[in-house]
Amino acid sequence: MEHTSKVIHGIGVSPGIAIGKAYLLERGRIPVPHSVLLGEEAVAQECKRFEDSVSRAVSDLESIRQSIHPDYKDHFHVLEVHQMILKDRLLYDETLRLIREENLNAQWALMRSLAKAREIFGALDDEYIQSRVADVDAAAERVLRVLSGQERNTFENIRERVIIVAHDLSPADAAQLQIEKTLGLVIEMGGRTSHTSIIARSLNIPAVVAAEHATRWVPMGDILIVDGTTGKIIINPSEEEISTYYERQQELENYLKEINRKAHLPARTRDGHLVKVEANIEMIEEVVAAKDHGAEGIGLYRTEFFFMNRTDFPDEETLFKEYRDLAELMAPQWVTMRSLDLGAEKLATWYPRIEEANPALGLRSIRLCLHYRDLFKTQLRAILRASRDTANIRLMFPLVSGVGELLEAKQVLNEVREELTLHRIPFDESMPLGVMIEVPSAVAVADMLAREVDFFSIGTNDLIQYSIGIDRANEHVAYLFEPLHPAVLRFIGQTVEAGHKAGIQVALCGEMAGESLYVPIMLGLKLDSLSMNPQSVPRVKNLISRSSLKECRRLVSKALKLTTAGEIQQLLERTMIKDFPEEFRVFNPNSLTVEEFTVLTKRRTRNRKRNRP
Repeated sequence: MEHTSKVIHGIGVSPGIAIGKAYLLERGRIPVPHSVLLGEEAVAQECKRFEDSVSRAVSDLESIRQSIHPDYKDHFHVLEVHQMILKDRLLYDETLRLIREENLNAQWALMRSLAKAREIFGALDDEYIQSRVADVDAAAERVLRVLSGQERNTFENIRERVIIVAHDLSPADAAQLQIEKTLGLVIEMGGRTSHTSIIARSLNIPAVVAAEHATRWVPMGDILIVDGTTGKIIINPSEEEISTYYERQQELENYLKEINRKAHLPARTRDGHLVKVEANIEMIEEVVAAKDHGAEGIGLYRTEFFFMNRTDFPDEETLFKEYRDLAELMAPQWVTMRSLDLGAEKLATWYPRIEEANPALGLRSIRLCLHYRDLFKTQLRAILRASRDTANIRLMFPLVSGVGELLEAKQVLNEVREELTLHRIPFDESMPLGVMIEVPSAVAVADMLAREVDFFSIGTNDLIQYSIGIDRANEHVAYLFEPLHPAVLRFIGQTVEAGHKAGIQVALCGEMAGESLYVPIMLGLKLDSLSMNPQSVPRVKNLISRSSLKECRRLVSKALKLTTAGEIQQLLERTMIKDFPEEFRVFNPNSLTVEEFTVLTKRRTRNRKRNRP
């Protein structure tokens, strides 16, 4: 009888290959009864039942936090955020209001509150924002389980090393994983920036998320192959497939060990050109991963997270402590803080909701900060105060469209500086200021902007969307989201040229920075630094150290003469296969033709023979 295996696909978020038995995490559906309470006494009792359940959930999270092994505590800072969410007025106060005013039972009232919170926080089709909505869901689910009496440690029955297959994993679930028994993760929900993804990468556990219907297709105890690089999952693989992936697993592990050993060295090309490689983070817990992977600073700290997951408006003192702690952890390396980069609809918790037909082109980022000056000044004061002792903080404004907007923002910054000086509150008076280049108008006046700031940081995620005029979350046009579009590469080149002409450095902090295929292009465009997710740092550093700036400049010259992103992609793939065969083979096995695979295998065999003692 012919062996049949099944293949499903998701998003590979933590590189590595796991081969082992599936452990299907089945929690069961939480019952959500719907009833109307009769009488004031019943309402009062239901309010108390809800309040007690929230207190129990907060207490459980604290117990989990305290029980985490010291080596892993830094990875689970987010559990504190979940404790705060449970008391957030969007959930807590709104649920109590519905119980009191509409006589609803606690579970149904909480579900109504949760739906309202999702509406407020889920309007933007932005992966980062969407993954934060999952925090609200996870916190609410914990209370629902307490209310329904379904609390338990879902991993306590695991007796051997397994691959966890689940619909979703909350940070609290991840904190209770038995790391030594977890070979890999397959999750139906999530994206690259979800907490499960971040934690899996931090702990070096191969993981695939967004694996739709995985819990339906994967039987308990079946053998799985999980490729955390390509997002491929093989259910009930053949002996040949297992053998092939064991070889790939060994090759990948050896390759990662080799490049990780050199990750803390400077990224210098063969012909002596130095490029700084930094990390993008959004939570303090990611500092450990950034340092471990050899990041030379924080090129982008997303400050939004701390605003979005709070019970009340974050005051200056709270922000100051958060920013100071981050600066101290990274000192003496730079921490580049981006001022608040949210849309108006995300501030509905604290401000009147503003209805906008197209939020992506509306009141967001620096425009939002200039509209709500008190909010902007609170954050700027906290950042300036945090810069005092370590003097390693840089500030940058997002989505600046022109000089007028920049001058207005600088005026607010100067007012805050004057206020602090007047009250004799010390700060780093020479704190560098930069802008993010994310819209075509900023590229067009980059020479003018460069005269007003100390550095540029190119945000390619937005620059690509605004340049090509597409929404990458729209399935009908997502295929047009092309980082290698000739217009995008020209915009990057123009920005670098304008910055260098004015004597300032130019960084790139969008997703392009962490894509190894693009490294030769980024080098050839003469960027001074690249900032990416921490796990990409060793790979990018390795490729930079094996590259020649002169050759990359020639490659860019050739690429800019091509007319389509597809042609440029083919040029880059040919370059990678020729110059970096091990990198391409390990991370892009499905992109190779039979002929190319054969050539690489022969070349690898020759190299092995040549290196034998």
